[in-house]
Amino acid sequence: MSLEEMNRNVIEEFRRNNGKVSGQFEGMPLLLINSIGAKSGEVRTKPLAYYADGDRYVIIASFAGAKAHPPWYHNLVANPEIDIEVGPETFRAKAEVIPEPERTELYAKIAEQMPIFATYQEKTERVIPLIGLNRL
Repeated sequence: MSLEEMNRNVIEEFRRNNGKVSGQFEGMPLLLINSIGAKSGEVRTKPLAYYADGDRYVIIASFAGAKAHPPWYHNLVANPEIDIEVGPETFRAKAEVIPEPERTELYAKIAEQMPIFATYQEKTERVIPLIGLNRL
């Protein structure tokens, strides 16, 4: 199964079950971002793990520890106002890259809760960005 197919299945299950999914993402806090493609201008929907930080949601541009940032990261930088879906709720939010030293402090908390993100950081030399999603 391709990554595209897997994402499509997760998105469908997420929407069918008010944000709950099974399989490898079961029990992980998951949201959907609906962003505008930086080059295409088309709406792109991606399921992403998140960390709740007060009133904002923090997403992790890990790309499974790849050398480059994920395409959705560039979309959010180019077009920061997006729709997000959390559980049964959809709302507008503004995406902001979290600066240092806050990024490092938050990443440590995230990696403690979801150890896979510590593994992803170990796999790459780049600093994995964190993006705060603030409700508009």
